[in-house]
Amino acid sequence: MTALAGKRALVTGAGKNIGRAIALHLARDGASVIVNGRSDRAAVEAVVAEIRATGGEARAEMADISDPAQAAALIERAGPLDILVSNAGLRRQTPFVEMTYAEWREILSVALDGAFLLARAAVPGMIARGGGVIIGLSGISTHVGTPHRAHVSASKAGLEGLMRALAVELGPYGIRCNCVAPGAVETTRGPSAGAMPSSLGRAESIPLRKVAQVDDIARLVRFLAGPEAGHITGQTIHVNGGAFLT
Repeated sequence: MTALAGKRALVTGAGKNIGRAIALHLARDGASVIVNGRSDRAAVEAVVAEIRATGGEARAEMADISDPAQAAALIERAGPLDILVSNAGLRRQTPFVEMTYAEWREILSVALDGAFLLARAAVPGMIARGGGVIIGLSGISTHVGTPHRAHVSASKAGLEGLMRALAVELGPYGIRCNCVAPGAVETTRGPSAGAMPSSLGRAESIPLRKVAQVDDIARLVRFLAGPEAGHITGQTIHVNGGAFLT
């Protein structure tokens, strides 16, 4: 028996990069994984196929989690969850004085509003099942301050606050809530994300002298999702090679 056998997990933004790695790690250890994406169905289906090829259980569910109706419908289709990983987020680099309110809201609507909407829909089922795990993907930017990312930093700071509040409120129901905050990670970046900020992405500026790989992040998420982390809640755990020290 693997550690997550019999568990049902939903991973948002799981068609590539960190989300894909998280889905693979959870499935490898026995979880049945719902792989979510917003628009790139081919990428999501490829992750599902990858999991199934190794004997795991997975299915694709497309939804825009920033839309209240779609988020609620996603949880309804997923069924009662044991593990919810709010990984989806948008990355933009825009000078603050050029940032429109529409862009500000767009960024917060996915990373923060989406996490709220999914948790609100999923928590009743977790309570009925006697517990669960909610994990949010934050980032180093909100802790060190990064130019042109005011909206991204604000969304991740809000996500960390949400997880802390939920950890206290939902702890009596056996629901653990934590954040994972990656530093610089080797990923495929979309055009809108721009280049990795030089203040974050230089290996020589990181004490371990290397950027993280997606599996470095996924392994921690898998740990927090499992019984090994049964007494850890309300935390933001950093994976940054020493680039930021708490």
